[in-house]
Amino acid sequence: MNTKTNIDFMSKRKIAAAFSVALVVLSVASLLFSGLKLGLDFTGGTLVEVGYSAPVELEPIRQQLENNGYSNAVVQNFGSETEILVRLQQEYKPELGDQILATLQKDSTATITLRRSEFVGAQVGDELREQGGLGMLFALLIVMVYVAFRFQVKFSVGAVLALAHDVLITLGVFSLLGLNFDLTVLAALLAVIGYSLNDTIVVSDRIRENFRKIRKETPLNIINISLNETLSRTIITSLTTLLVLVTLFILGGELIRGFSIALIIGVLVGTYSSIYVASNILVALRINPEDLALPVKEGLEVDGMP
Repeated sequence: MNTKTNIDFMSKRKIAAAFSVALVVLSVASLLFSGLKLGLDFTGGTLVEVGYSAPVELEPIRQQLENNGYSNAVVQNFGSETEILVRLQQEYKPELGDQILATLQKDSTATITLRRSEFVGAQVGDELREQGGLGMLFALLIVMVYVAFRFQVKFSVGAVLALAHDVLITLGVFSLLGLNFDLTVLAALLAVIGYSLNDTIVVSDRIRENFRKIRKETPLNIINISLNETLSRTIITSLTTLLVLVTLFILGGELIRGFSIALIIGVLVGTYSSIYVASNILVALRINPEDLALPVKEGLEVDGMP
């Protein structure tokens, strides 16, 4: 059988497995000891809106606030380049808006006006977070049942472990780098699950098809052939998705930066896991042609025998 590429993916499966285990262990350790830097959507805090008489850059404002003791401030444009939102993970005080205004006016030649200063409640409480976690576990269970029904139980184990691998590493990067985790990042995480699952199912479908068509090859060779046959589709899909995400990261502004970062990490890790993690697990579970054999109907010939 001819394929466009002839890469021996499975010869590196042990190296890939060690690499994945190391990343997952590092991610879990960071989540346990450092945790996530939760945004106002999860913690609540204070929101201050100010208006400038001329467009301003956000980075000098962030630096100015950090130098004056507001190191956890989230600064972003609101509607235009002259309207600035400052979000602080601090208990609301009526005078906090005036204090922020006075801080910003210290080194600024522009006229700055305080638009509003108000308390922002946490949109995601402890109960909702717990329900969200249970919901994600339930979703993984449904995925496992679906893949087992459509393919085979060994495929479902590989798919679910690949999804868990992608989510843990994405969360681990956010924890290690101290990136802000808010509702937009949570939405991106759910999108990562969908993207990774779709890619894994495409590869699994080709593996099943080849196991049923190719009888004189070892399971490792059949998986290699399947990965090579789907490689161009995987790369093209990933590159086009990344092109959009990088554009969002560069031009989308602070509001969706976390969203684009999470998806970029998720697409990269998901592409890797669809090639190595799910397939590696199939090898570890000793997938074989008998697992995927079609049921023989009575009266049909098998291998030329009546």
